[in-house]
Amino acid sequence: MTAGRTVVREYLAGDAALMALLPGGLFADVGEISRQTTPGAFDTNGELRPCGLVSLETQIPAPPFDGEGAGARQFFTVNVYDRATYATIDAALDEVFVRLQMSKAAATSGVWEIRHAEDSPEVEDGGLGAKLRYSRWVMWRRR
Repeated sequence: MTAGRTVVREYLAGDAALMALLPGGLFADVGEISRQTTPGAFDTNGELRPCGLVSLETQIPAPPFDGEGAGARQFFTVNVYDRATYATIDAALDEVFVRLQMSKAAATSGVWEIRHAEDSPEVEDGGLGAKLRYSRWVMWRRR
């Protein structure tokens, strides 16, 4: 399942406008944003910089290769954090939408299509002392 997270992260990292909004970086293959797992997300004073995290959710069998078990519908989120404001978060999620909606990610990724599912309201991450919103997606792909 790691492959799906990495494909999405690398595809999003190819968007210069998005990466300019996330100077703290865009991460995958880590459980959470923290000083230990994602030190680049923090400035020299230890304060969180705007950053993102791609996280996988449920994966279920899906057509067109349902009977052979080769197709999957993979849900994932793109979480965006900022210590100070939701404005940067909203701008980053707009860029994520433009980049992902109806895309196939990389040509060799085995992804048939990615579609937007929902966006979260404005929430706070108490552990990071930061503002957070996420965008939830569904990806149809070859397993």
